[in-house]
Amino acid sequence: MIRLKEIKSFHSERRWAFPLAITSVICLFLLATCFNMGFLPPLYKLNSFFPLFNSHVAPNSSIPHFAEEKIKPPILQSSPSLPPHFAYLISGSKGDLNKLWRTLKALYHPWNYYVVHLDLESDPAERMELASRVEKDPMFASVGNVYMIMKANMVTYRGPTMVSNTLHACAILLKKNKEWDWFINLSASDYPLVTQDDLLATFRNLNRDLNFVEHTSQLGWKEDQRAMPLMIDPGLYENKKSDIFWVQPNRPLPSAFKLFTGSAWMVLSRPFVEYCIWGWDNLPRTLLMYYTNFVSSPEGYFQTVICNVPEFIPTVINHDMHFISWDNPPKQHPHVLNINDTSKMIDSGAAFARKFNQDTSVLDRIDEELLNRPDGSFTPGGWCKANCTKVGKPTRVKPGPGAKRLKKLISKLIKSAKDGNQCR
Repeated sequence: MIRLKEIKSFHSERRWAFPLAITSVICLFLLATCFNMGFLPPLYKLNSFFPLFNSHVAPNSSIPHFAEEKIKPPILQSSPSLPPHFAYLISGSKGDLNKLWRTLKALYHPWNYYVVHLDLESDPAERMELASRVEKDPMFASVGNVYMIMKANMVTYRGPTMVSNTLHACAILLKKNKEWDWFINLSASDYPLVTQDDLLATFRNLNRDLNFVEHTSQLGWKEDQRAMPLMIDPGLYENKKSDIFWVQPNRPLPSAFKLFTGSAWMVLSRPFVEYCIWGWDNLPRTLLMYYTNFVSSPEGYFQTVICNVPEFIPTVINHDMHFISWDNPPKQHPHVLNINDTSKMIDSGAAFARKFNQDTSVLDRIDEELLNRPDGSFTPGGWCKANCTKVGKPTRVKPGPGAKRLKKLISKLIKSAKDGNQCR
């Protein structure tokens, strides 16, 4: 008897199953139609009231979002009315303390930012002395725009450690300040040929996405002697500087990207620096690994990165803003400049020159004739009060003859870039 009741109940439930299924399908269809026709609020709005409807789809999104979105091309617009901010790295090695200090004071402006670094080969006493000078200088202490890398890096010019040190400084500057416009890397052997007011006045009228990077894809002898051989830089894992050593076999030229070479000194825009640091599409990271085993990687890393990103190619100006005297063909290091090179330096229109020895007559002449810089003091500018011992108005700029020379050079370079001489 009980079994008979169970069978009847089972058949009774089956009679309702089919109509219930049909009704559910119709209700779901009507609900979807209401969403599409706009009669009901979007699902993401219902989520705030009914957690059951939570979704991982972003609101107002009709297409998927990917981690590696295409880089937005820099918008080359007119610059703001205020002068730009420059962010400097000034680096040195053993025995460079006084050279670095002189270069820093010649370059100083309260509107800019500075990172100074003496590498691990320098004596600890030198690094402590530099830190003490930065800390005790009344101007640096009051403005607070000079930073020292206290945990020194090992830097060897022929290996990748110089690139690593440059990226380290870029990361510090990005963390410390958010408003600078251009990054400039210099060594203690560099010296300015124009005042900072000249530089600020000239760059004020430029598009702030421009990158001054000397480059070429014509590797020439570097193809066989630098790109294909594999080397190891002991500076990556030792505390003492030693020369690179070679390993076998050689490698072929890459097919995933095109190699470029040029100068290790450059003026980089903030958008490009951010791209190199964050590397959201992984190219900067990939190339950093590739150049780990590349001879003189500072002369190729940034060139290869910027010239393999189509969005940045229109921003490239083929010059490093330096006057440098090379042998032909170039050797590892350029000529040391002397007083006989003064006219050539001035005629070049460049903002900087290298390479200089310490306390030479040519630097004294540059201070006197080009920078109007009193012995041991800051380079005068519109910001100076009380013989540059106090800061007046940092945005007040008084350009001199150096601005005219630099403007002439940059106008010529921009015209050449517009003719299509970029990343070739």
